[in-house]
Amino acid sequence: MKIATKRAVMVSAAILATALTLTACSNGSGNTSTNNASGAANAKIGLLLPDSVTARYEAADKPYFEAKVKSLCSGCTVLYANADGDASKQQQQAESMLTQGVKVLVLDPFDGQAAASIVGEAKAKNIPVISYDRLINSPDLNYYISFDNEKVGQLQATALVDKLKKDGVPSGSGILMVNGSPTDNNATLFKKGAHSVIDSSGYKVLAEYDTPGWDPAQAQNWVSGQVSQFGKKITGVYAANDGTGGGAIAAMKAANVSPLPPVTGQDAELAGIQRILAGDQYMTVYKALKPEAEQAATLAIALTKGQKPSEQTVQVATAGGAKIASILLTPVAVTTDNIESTVVKDQFYGPNSAAMICTADYKAACDKYGIK
Repeated sequence: MKIATKRAVMVSAAILATALTLTACSNGSGNTSTNNASGAANAKIGLLLPDSVTARYEAADKPYFEAKVKSLCSGCTVLYANADGDASKQQQQAESMLTQGVKVLVLDPFDGQAAASIVGEAKAKNIPVISYDRLINSPDLNYYISFDNEKVGQLQATALVDKLKKDGVPSGSGILMVNGSPTDNNATLFKKGAHSVIDSSGYKVLAEYDTPGWDPAQAQNWVSGQVSQFGKKITGVYAANDGTGGGAIAAMKAANVSPLPPVTGQDAELAGIQRILAGDQYMTVYKALKPEAEQAATLAIALTKGQKPSEQTVQVATAGGAKIASILLTPVAVTTDNIESTVVKDQFYGPNSAAMICTADYKAACDKYGIK
């Protein structure tokens, strides 16, 4: 997937502007017929999220999506379910929503392959599906909304490699790779992006692991074994998100590894940002979840009215090669240097983001890095 990030940003802005024009719920105003307007005004929209171990879903994606739907269509209802890391459960949840008469499914799959059957069932009922954040391997998707996920892996690996070089870590030194879930297509892209940097960096991958269900506990258990095997040969840890990064850090602390090697992350979870301030984690990747959720909600409302946004989308290929009209947003690497200008400025944790980050244990670090 080679998509210019700059182009993706321009496309995202264009499609959001177009979709907003199309989707404000009204009493028959604009170009929407009276029947379509009436249907949209009372539409049910299904939101299916994949797991509970990743903090962002309950803390950010769900409330942002629901708030945007409410602002665009006060009479619309969001039916919500979380699969809790179970593809079969997600299948049942989706079938229940289809039975309840949803007009659109916004689906973040736990298993991008298994979720193709959900898309098939929705298509049979003429219900459009938006693949949210993670790409489903189905040619029948209507749209895909996410970030440039190879770019995420490249940002993580570049930050790690640059840090190792800055610290004078010699070429040939070892890196552990704690990848994401093998059932998540995004994790495959993160890993691909990371390898594109690490494999030509001069550093060596000692071992790598695809973490089932993104479970931090399983990441911790695996890293514990690697510490026993490789010890001081581990000079850096590529971790695909903040949860797996936290698991890796916990494993090394339990083994009394000191100093800790640089560890990457993703999602800018509050705990991850605090670990960065404490010096335990080196970086994370900030993904502006509010625009992602809001664009998904805007598009969902448009689809309830049988409308389509502008054709100005990029094409992203599924694992099976199908091209899906897509909106991709831009990820940003975050270290201590730009916490203030990213997650705090954007009020990522709410209007009191700085206060939530800068609890007593992190107050001195916040003062040092100008977080207020």
